[in-house]
Amino acid sequence: MASPSPRAPLAERVEELLAVDGPLPIVAAGDPVLRTGTVRYDGQLGPALLARFVEALRVTMRAAPGVGLAAPQVGVELRIAVIEDPAPVPEEVRVARGRVPQPFRVLVNPAYEPVGSGRAAFFEGCLSVPGWQAVVARPVEVRLTGEDEGGRALDEVFGGWPARIVQHETDHLDGLLYLDRAELRSLSANETAARRWAQPTPEEAARALGFGLP
Repeated sequence: MASPSPRAPLAERVEELLAVDGPLPIVAAGDPVLRTGTVRYDGQLGPALLARFVEALRVTMRAAPGVGLAAPQVGVELRIAVIEDPAPVPEEVRVARGRVPQPFRVLVNPAYEPVGSGRAAFFEGCLSVPGWQAVVARPVEVRLTGEDEGGRALDEVFGGWPARIVQHETDHLDGLLYLDRAELRSLSANETAARRWAQPTPEEAARALGFGLP
């Protein structure tokens, strides 16, 4: 399917995207839409179209599969993202990473700020950078503000892995990829990461590959 013209009105482009059933195509790194940032959502889609778009993001995220998806990753420069994490991980991973289940959430016009000075580093991947992972140091806790899909205000503190997901997806809305914040010496193919760096923390990878941790 041809990508909708970037010159078409935004609602028209979203309608074109949703014209085909099933997951939406995910934009890969190198496409300018991932780097130009987003515009604040202010009713551009209308309630019905917004609901359909959010559902398409959910379907696409789950099919990938991933734990978050931002609108630019499907070619739409709106400040909207979705997150969801069933967290099916071993207990030692859950404890080390603070990875707890996160229900499906819609983030509209989100922004975050660190809470405290704590930082933690773990491998991250991205649906728009398929096949690779790298270690990213991020604040352990963040305060997220914004709205949900119904326009209700969000003002919530996230910690552990949910905080990492929130930061990763909100960064997408600012034209940032996780690689912009990563320790590039840690960059690993998925196969290598699974074979060598599957430990709950990246300490062994840091020693072997020569990068620092907070």
